Amino acid sequence: MPCYWTGFSGKRRYFQPAALIVLCAAAVLSAQTALPGSPAPTATLAAAKPALTSAEIVDEMLLHNEARAQGLKHYQSVRHYEVEYKGYSAKIGAKLVVEADFDAASGKTFHIVSQSGNRLLIDKVLKRLIDSEKDAEKNKSSTALTAANYKFRLAGIESLAGRPAYILDVAPLVDSKYLYRGKIWVDCADFAVAKIEAAPAQNPSFWISSTAINHEYTRTDGFWLPAQNRSETKVRVGGKAVLTIDYGKYQVVPESPVAGGGS
Repeated sequence: MPCYWTGFSGKRRYFQPAALIVLCAAAVLSAQTALPGSPAPTATLAAAKPALTSAEIVDEMLLHNEARAQGLKHYQSVRHYEVEYKGYSAKIGAKLVVEADFDAASGKTFHIVSQSGNRLLIDKVLKRLIDSEKDAEKNKSSTALTAANYKFRLAGIESLAGRPAYILDVAPLVDSKYLYRGKIWVDCADFAVAKIEAAPAQNPSFWISSTAINHEYTRTDGFWLPAQNRSETKVRVGGKAVLTIDYGKYQVVPESPVAGGGS
């Protein structure tokens, strides 16, 4: 996803940091927008301790997600997007409420239900973020969480929301603003990504000092789908931009009952 600059003099100094946060979050959102999973026997932390290797975990994750994606026909949710920038003795923000629909045959569609706040942030940040999600569907391979793009290292196992999960350190094979480095949590039973904590592999701008991205998934009707995203960008000359997305409650329609274990 490209970085969006406003071109509006006077307001540009406020807008730049808020726009940059969209780029920082784009890699996570584009690569991990929907990770379907399926019902599997409940794993325990003790049972998971004879851990697979990181390569075996990644292979299982890809195989399970590919197989179970075939079972997801349609889902719908109402999302709440919000971006806020504080700095330079100013505070600006914007919000969008968006109805999101996924159809296995036609892809994703978005309908804006309501919008409020700073017009520049609405048009140049939040709406562009939605557009980037549409574009990401066209070229998933370059940002996908695979061995072709990332190096993985098993860091441990811990309980996440009452379910055991493998913790993997991830590092991109090339420094790219569209990839990220950090940690992922892979559910031990479903082999689906349940959580991501990361930063862009490459700083997208001199103006950014640091970026932290936290992305969480929810298990709904046997499918793992985005639940919450929070991305925080600190600007070198002062100020902070925060993007949050609440993906809402899902209505899921499976193609057919998904077999236990997902294989």
